[in-house]
Amino acid sequence: MYLRLATAYAEKESPQHPCKYLMSDIENQRPVTTQAVALVISLVVCFAAGGLGGLATTQGLDAWYNTLNKPTWNPPNWVFAPVWSMLYCLMGISVWLVWRGGEWRKVKPAIVLFTVQLVLNSLWSVLFFGLQNPGAALIEIVVLWFAIAATTVLFFRRSAIAGGLMTPYLLWVSFASILNFTIWNLNRV
Repeated sequence: MYLRLATAYAEKESPQHPCKYLMSDIENQRPVTTQAVALVISLVVCFAAGGLGGLATTQGLDAWYNTLNKPTWNPPNWVFAPVWSMLYCLMGISVWLVWRGGEWRKVKPAIVLFTVQLVLNSLWSVLFFGLQNPGAALIEIVVLWFAIAATTVLFFRRSAIAGGLMTPYLLWVSFASILNFTIWNLNRV
């Protein structure tokens, strides 16, 4: 990237905009309004997936979750909403960065895998809270973790920033996986 910038400066004495050489050709071809609309759509889709999971969570939170045996290191319930809000925002920005950074045929595998992990993300809440089945949720969260890890790798290949924005999500789901296992283990019948 820096070599490309340096080469551009060597070839042209004063480029119109130095950051131009840090962007892909696709980014330069897409109008700003298209990019802005795509960012809003990315954020809305991520928050919608979170909303679906949130519906399942609220159904089982008070009546069931509070009665479970949990480890002493279980975060208080109020922590989850702000953490997930931040993570959905980061995911939306991340997938948008990948989309705007290349031709559809090049970014399609990463975006399809992102969509798969987003569906799995919502499904976990349905399994854990909606169906009140920590065992099934544990199996699903392992699949989710691998989907997030694979998505993060593909995102890093497209954009270091996009991959970096997915990293807190991967770390949080790693923690959630351990918490899910512990709750399942403490409440086995």
